[in-house]
Amino acid sequence: MRKVRDYDAELKALGDRARTLKAKRVEQLGQLVTVTGADTLDAETLAGVLLDAIESKDAEAKEAWRAKGAAFFQRRGRKGGSAAAIDGSGAAIEPGGDTAGGSGGATNR
Repeated sequence: MRKVRDYDAELKALGDRARTLKAKRVEQLGQLVTVTGADTLDAETLAGVLLDAIESKDAEAKEAWRAKGAAFFQRRGRKGGSAAAIDGSGAAIEPGGDTAGGSGGATNR
């Protein structure tokens, strides 16, 4: 006979996992703002810059931004960075060297 599945428990576990991933993503975005020095900008300026980047239709500009970002992460990797450094995928690098999840760099949200 088949084992009965506890759908409520599975749904709760999925919800907990989604909340954990969302919190980790928010933390990583905060780290990204800090490590790039963008935390020196006021919130309105930073929001305006990000909105312009999202709305931009210029593929060449977006590729230039992507290349500049990739170069930034490569430089940080050579310097050693801190335990909470962020790699090019947006994932935080844990002290053991494992990435702690993250999102792909090609998607816009």
